[in-house]
Amino acid sequence: MDWDVVLLSRIQFAFTVSFHIIFPSFTIGLAAWLAVLEGRWLMTGHPYYRQLFDFWLKIFGISFGMGVVSGIVMAFQFGTNWSVLAERAGPIQGPLLGYESFTAFMLEATFFGIMLFGRDRVPSWVYFLACCMVALGTTFSAFWILVNNSWMQVPIGYEEINGRFEPNDWWAILSHWVAWVRFLHMLLGAYLTTAMCVAAAGAWYLLTARNVEPARIMMTSGLGLAALLILPQIGLGHFNGLYVHTYQPAKFAAIEARWDTQQPAAETLIGWPDPDRERNLYALNVPRLGSFVASGTWDSREVGLKSFPPEDRPSVYAPFFGFRIMVGMALVMWALSWFAMLHRLRRKAYDDARWFLWAVVLSFPSGFVAVLCGWFVAEIGRQPWVVYGLLRTVDAHSPAITADQVLTSLSLYVVVYGVIFVSGAYYILHLVRTGAERILEQPPPAGLTPKRPMAIPGASPGGIVQRAPGE
Repeated sequence: MDWDVVLLSRIQFAFTVSFHIIFPSFTIGLAAWLAVLEGRWLMTGHPYYRQLFDFWLKIFGISFGMGVVSGIVMAFQFGTNWSVLAERAGPIQGPLLGYESFTAFMLEATFFGIMLFGRDRVPSWVYFLACCMVALGTTFSAFWILVNNSWMQVPIGYEEINGRFEPNDWWAILSHWVAWVRFLHMLLGAYLTTAMCVAAAGAWYLLTARNVEPARIMMTSGLGLAALLILPQIGLGHFNGLYVHTYQPAKFAAIEARWDTQQPAAETLIGWPDPDRERNLYALNVPRLGSFVASGTWDSREVGLKSFPPEDRPSVYAPFFGFRIMVGMALVMWALSWFAMLHRLRRKAYDDARWFLWAVVLSFPSGFVAVLCGWFVAEIGRQPWVVYGLLRTVDAHSPAITADQVLTSLSLYVVVYGVIFVSGAYYILHLVRTGAERILEQPPPAGLTPKRPMAIPGASPGGIVQRAPGE
């Protein structure tokens, strides 16, 4: 059987990057959560914050390690599978990826060692600073990656010299509004992913009547953060749509599964695209809404896919369904988090609504699904370009590599990554299900005395919990 070497290379890179992005989308938010827990413990001296920190630090360590391991091979693939891309775009992509690596090792790796082993070896303010530096390092790493990817989506600040894209305005590359909108969208997506995981862990403990007071902290913190961030995240998603509408009209048409140019344009809420016949099956359309979503007016002219040559059109399935699944996950997070806040305003304990606790537990993958679908929309919708409008994917591939070589490496990646993921996921779930008792239910370390009483949502009597050392 003859395999398409470019298609196999695309599948291989899609597999590795999809596997890898699961962990940064969790650890970026989790690093910030750990810094908040450490700061709250320093402010209040309450052992619950210290115990929660110790518990989530273990999970962070596992996720951080899996993210590093899964991300290393992606850099190799630029040289092995996409050497033409590396050669032509290297003057821009090389420094950006270098800054990402430097940030990761200087801030994340260095200070992460202090987080793991320095609790009793450095002053408390140094330890807190290390927590903040790790959180800052993960954020900087995401920034450099998003700037690099945004340049591939919307090339700017370059000139082509002897077939190579040379930077002539680094400030334009780093400050372009597309890069910042996409970076903030990814950053809030990571925070929401972590928030839903933390809330889901708390809901699980409340369902099983274990670690009740720490569980309430996790529920309130996770869902409270989600309630705060979900509307800004939806707003940033709209601005992402504006850049696609402005710079990548074919991708925008694919997201909407709009085949014919329309004025005014309808919005297809759901349906089944049929690329062979260039139509949608079982479509539910809302007249004029497409124009409003795209341009903010009710009568704008919106371009359809038929306006582009077939060789310049992206696949419709992934952008169309991926966008709608991403929006659906955002609506799930919005509904659960805002219901929780209304529940809290009525001064009711979460324990009284077991159906809601189950809903929160089952919603833990919502952030991961949203992030993955967002990347599928961005990357598959960019095709057939690897650098939009400048370099086609088929022309960016390494000419010397064979299909058999790519198939072999892809098979090995699937096996190795499968083992890593299953082992890591099993251990994290084991920590959540059984390992927490050794941390959250043990007596607090000697000398940890609250500086003031601590209000725990839903606790009684009066919502105040006080503990003395060794209690």
